[in-house]
Formats: sequence, C-alpha cells, structure tokens
Amino acid sequence: MPALHLIPATYNIVSVMDTRSFNPIDRLLGEIDKAIKVLTVSARPIREAPAVAPEAESLSEAERLESGRLMRVNHSGEVAAQALYHGQAMTSSDPEVEAALRRAAIEENDHLAWCELRLAELNGRTSALNPLWYAGSFALGAAAGAIGRGIGLGFVAETERQVESHLKGHMQRLSPADQRSRAILDAMMQDEVRHGSHAETMGARPLPSVLSLAMRLTSRLMTTGSYWV
Repeated sequence: MPALHLIPATYNIVSVMDTRSFNPIDRLLGEIDKAIKVLTVSARPIREAPAVAPEAESLSEAERLESGRLMRVNHSGEVAAQALYHGQAMTSSDPEVEAALRRAAIEENDHLAWCELRLAELNGRTSALNPLWYAGSFALGAAAGAIGRGIGLGFVAETERQVESHLKGHMQRLSPADQRSRAILDAMMQDEVRHGSHAETMGARPLPSVLSLAMRLTSRLMTTGSYWV
C-alpha cells in the first residue's frame, strides 16, 4: 500500500522514528512527557499561521467574545488530536501506520499553535478542561491502535470527517469581520480533509455505527464544555 505522507518532505521527522528503540516503560514515560508539554507549554508551529490583510473593521466586544469561545473550542480539539494520534501510535503494531500517525501529530501541532496564537490576539484563554480532554482522547486513541490497522485507520478517517463538519459549523458562526480566525480554520480544514483521505487510501475500514455515534456524542460534550469553561 502507498505510504501516508501527511507533511512536507522538508519537515524534520527524525524523532518520529526514534520510539522504536525504547521499551514499553520508556515509551509510556515519553508519552507522559508529551502530554505535559501539550498542556503546559506554548506550541511552536513549523508553518506560519495563515496571514490576512488588515481587517477593515474591528470586532465588536460581542464578536470578539464569540470568536474567543469558538477558538477555545478549536484549541481543545487540537489538544485532543495530539492525544488521539499519540495514543494510537503508541499501541499500533504496524510500523507504517505508527510513522504516519506521528507525522500527522506534527502537522496538527501547527493547528494547536495557530489556535493558541489567535486566542491571545482575541484576549481569550484556553479551556480549563484540556487535561480531561487529553486523557480521554489518549485512551480512545490507544484503544483504536490496539484493535488493528483497518479499524484504527477508520477511526482516523471518521475523526477527520467529524472535525471537518465541526470547522464548517464554526465558519458559519464567526463574524464576517473576523477574517483572521476564518483563514486559520480554513487552513486547518484543508489539512483535516487530507488526513482523512490518506487514512482511507491506506485501508481504513468503516466503523460500526454505534462507535461513530459514541464519537459524535463525545465530541459534542467536549465542544460544549470548552465553549464555556
């Protein structure tokens, strides 16, 4: 099957392949270190955030508040994405899938940084519930990775479909004046579509309807919680 190329070849991904020389305890400690960094350290992107021309009109206070809440939700989604990819990569027994997942996590880290940057510009804050979202998502990812290649990749594809739908909804809710947030979400959406497409190319299998429903309900819980807290 074709390899999954989720990031440009110029990215430095040496660390993606290093985990294979460590024992399970070392790898678990490494994942704990990743979690601490995602939750406590400002993400550093490889790609610059999408640029837009200076806005003709400034946002009203109500528009700024709504944009901040929506971008907080998106930031939490990217925290969860890091956990999903790393959890699944840790338990995957397929070297090709593991490498692809870790490459995807690098690209998703750009999204995390862009959302954090936009939140700062909007005088917003990240969600206090992010540790909960990370822990739950890591567990889901680890379970998906342990099941096997087809279902694991199906989990990725379904996640990306739901994220795409979620981002489209936010684009509709953002003020037309908030071109900066719109540009960021549009770039994120293009990446998510590509991730899902590549997962399908690698052999993703459709998930049972009950699992897809559970994922949607979990996503709704995270979206509602992060919007307010």
